[in-house]
Amino acid sequence: MPAFDGSGKVALITGGSNGIGAAVARRLAREGARVVLADIDAEAGAALADELDGAFVRCDVREPGDSQAAVAAAVDRFGGLDVAFLNAGVAGGGGVGEDFDLAAYRRAMGVNLDGVVFGVHAALPAIRARGGGDIVATASMAALTATPFDPVYGANKAAVVGLVRALGPAFADEGVRVNALCPSFADTDILVPMKGHLQETGFPILDVDDVVTAFMQVLDGDGTGEAWYVVPGRPAEPFRFRGVPGPR
Repeated sequence: MPAFDGSGKVALITGGSNGIGAAVARRLAREGARVVLADIDAEAGAALADELDGAFVRCDVREPGDSQAAVAAAVDRFGGLDVAFLNAGVAGGGGVGEDFDLAAYRRAMGVNLDGVVFGVHAALPAIRARGGGDIVATASMAALTATPFDPVYGANKAAVVGLVRALGPAFADEGVRVNALCPSFADTDILVPMKGHLQETGFPILDVDDVVTAFMQVLDGDGTGEAWYVVPGRPAEPFRFRGVPGPR
């Protein structure tokens, strides 16, 4: 399997100022790629872009125009787009009973699902113009298992996996690969509210470097429409979905 060669490649990373996005940006830059960081955290994003000789664009992924502008910035600054890492995400969508919070619901669905849909829509023309490339979305293990502690989060992450599984074969003939990463609880800022509880119960926390390694495996591979699980102590690989029963 050939290793990803970033020479001459341009990557756009949403949620790129911190956490998984920032770690992937650093790795891609080391591999020779030019990186465009898109985030609402302008201070951290601009500092990282300066460190990596990349570019920063303020981007609220809930707004379709912001994703369009981020892609345009990649094309204008570096000449095109080869990799779109749609990674921006938030936790805490809440429940649907007494704890239902409309604002929290709309924020979680807007960032975690709309942000991926808008990101794919914005990135496709630029990636097609390069003759193909990669779109990778950050989903979650919450997409593959029940999440009674945060059902709205589980719902939008499951929707991302469903979208990726549909778009993979839809764009395969054009050389555009669409895949998802499904990490478990990773050691990032999004985990802060529950990190203490996880540590107390002995639940293993995923190292961000393991997610970066899995991301690079996706780029190195040739699959599409896949959902790669990333959990402590196991090699990352595509989750094997059982086929559904067909008609009789």
